[in-house]
Amino acid sequence: MTISAYKDDKEKLKTFISSHSVIDEKGIKSFIYLDQIKRVAKRDSTCIFISLTELENYDTELAKVCMSNTSRYINILYQVVDEFLDSERMELAGSDTIGSTGHSVKDTLDVYIKHRLLMNQKIQNERNVANVNSNVKPFPPELIRRYDIFLKDDITEKTKSVRDVKSEHIGKMVKVSGIVTRTSDVKPRLVICTYTCDKCGSETYQQVNDTSFVPLQFCPSEQCTVNRTNGRLYMQTRASKFIKYQEIYIQEHSGEVPVGCIPRQITIHCRGDLTRLCQPGDHVIISGTFLPSLKNDAKSKKYGLINDTFIDAHAVIKVNNEEDVIQSEENLTPEEIELFSRSDFYDRLAKSVAPEIYGHNDIKKILLLLLVGSVDVSPEGMKIRGTINVCLMGDPGVAKSQMLLFVSRLATRSQYASGRGSSGVGLTASILKDPMTNEMILEGGSLVLADQGVCCIDEFDKMMDADRTAIHEAMEQQTISIAKAGINTTLNARVSILAAANPSQGRYNVKRSLEANVDLPAALLSRFDVLWLMRDIAKSETDLKMAQHIAHVHQNCMNPDFDFVPIPIPMMRKYISLCKKKRPLIPPSLSNFLTQAYVEMRKEARNDSASHGFTSPRSLLSLIRISIALAKLRLSNEVSQADICEAMRLIEKSKASRHIDSDNSRNKRNESHLVQIYAIIRDMPSENGKINIRTIKSTCTAKGFSPSQVTECLTQYEILNVWIVSQDFVELL
Repeated sequence: MTISAYKDDKEKLKTFISSHSVIDEKGIKSFIYLDQIKRVAKRDSTCIFISLTELENYDTELAKVCMSNTSRYINILYQVVDEFLDSERMELAGSDTIGSTGHSVKDTLDVYIKHRLLMNQKIQNERNVANVNSNVKPFPPELIRRYDIFLKDDITEKTKSVRDVKSEHIGKMVKVSGIVTRTSDVKPRLVICTYTCDKCGSETYQQVNDTSFVPLQFCPSEQCTVNRTNGRLYMQTRASKFIKYQEIYIQEHSGEVPVGCIPRQITIHCRGDLTRLCQPGDHVIISGTFLPSLKNDAKSKKYGLINDTFIDAHAVIKVNNEEDVIQSEENLTPEEIELFSRSDFYDRLAKSVAPEIYGHNDIKKILLLLLVGSVDVSPEGMKIRGTINVCLMGDPGVAKSQMLLFVSRLATRSQYASGRGSSGVGLTASILKDPMTNEMILEGGSLVLADQGVCCIDEFDKMMDADRTAIHEAMEQQTISIAKAGINTTLNARVSILAAANPSQGRYNVKRSLEANVDLPAALLSRFDVLWLMRDIAKSETDLKMAQHIAHVHQNCMNPDFDFVPIPIPMMRKYISLCKKKRPLIPPSLSNFLTQAYVEMRKEARNDSASHGFTSPRSLLSLIRISIALAKLRLSNEVSQADICEAMRLIEKSKASRHIDSDNSRNKRNESHLVQIYAIIRDMPSENGKINIRTIKSTCTAKGFSPSQVTECLTQYEILNVWIVSQDFVELL
């Protein structure tokens, strides 16, 4: 492009900035960019945002060249805005609050610029009176500029992955999405360095375009050059210009990584108001200029790496916790509203979790509740977590890993790790040396990157004990405390942990305890809200159905025909995001019922000598969390008694999966459900021989029995004259 073409584009940009206007609802016409320039002139703002969509509507070709040659046109925009600012400052020069130069005074550099401009103006006037033609050495425009210009790339709809940004994009505007893995501290970066000569007293300015530079030593002024005095230059930091600067490292999403490849990373340079907009673990969309940076590393040059690449950020958009920009409740379609309001939606939603896996409906319900979560409670001086932790244990080949993979796909924010391939540092946080400042910095691990999401850890039992201990704090306190290499800080790890563990001897040994089978300490097991044992038990009917299911999936590469239509993953994400917005409370009327349920659980654990597990005060919190998650799943603002009963049923089911080792439990398994329900009712406290039917049904359903089975038992034993069933009570005979 010729110089004349750049001049023509400069005039077009000047016309666009001066003429672009909008009319608000009241019919008032406002000039967007001129108003931004006025705020910059008064030092009320430090940024000017120019929309590429508005520029495209004004001139399509001009918008295209701005996106394809961004760095050059940013400099042209600075020149255009400087001209508008000069005229704006001339109008403000007569104001008493601004001063004769039109510069508003906000900091030391403003005072310096104001004094130097007045001095230069005075010297120039004296030289004009003396008929001296030499001009005073001007300030570099970058020193006087107290603002940044950013282009808003609202034209590009589809973002690129880090892997798709290639050499042909150098100098162009790109839009990249990824997850933030590391952020540097916000540092002052030198842009214009001012020097003073110790011989002639003249000032010299050096423009710095990189993170490192070589300071000038000798004065280049005409007086020192002619007289050969070799004046030494001394840096004047108060007269130099610094900007806020931060480096962000983003990594491509796990779903964008090709098979057999490792995730790629790219550096983002943020300046000014774009700093401190994101933290490690955030999903972001970055738009900026893709530029090369000269490498100063001799080892890199040895292997032919002359330049490194980075993105000079123009916009940092932090995607919300739903990551996929899920619509709100107002944007639900009538079909979705009708689907969400069905009575069987809870069961259908649970069956839609990993539908290709046969059975395990209660486990799928637990995984669904894990995704929804509970509510964090933060009374003064303490914090009670709202996330639900689940551990799936059992024999090999029962689809534990497949469930973890599906949950990591379904969750809007997730991290997947394997026990043997993960260390304590990789899960929590590592300390690295910043290549720019040589300072020690933190880089978040999987638990930090999955903040407010799910971290799936497979082969949990294969982890080293020291590495497993590192996540104890994260599982209960939801934080990670670091005290090493001079860094003392606390990172947020508000994450639900879904772990899968295999028995230490290959298959589950029914003669050994739970702790001995999975080789995990009790302190760690107690931090899981649900411990579910998945066993591979040979049953002819179940084996036939499972074999037919697996054969159909393998042959047709699709799920077999169900008696229901699985809910698509995008719709499940939308519903889960709606559930997360709810914050249900437990009404005071259910407090006694909840505490009585916990006392009953403790009593059963104390009386059951063959119990594979334990019931601690954490079990009460687990019961509360699961009950609240069930209320959120109903989009309710209050927990009902049915939610507590369902939570108790799921917890009892998880315990029943582990009660398989003794003769008593084997006999209990061989008993019919009628005998077991009768035993429960017989042991319940009564008033004058009467027991409330609602209490019987809630207690039995909490033990894992269905309401129809309870009704059948009441009818059968009434025929045997064991009790008399009325409308509200059961009277024992």
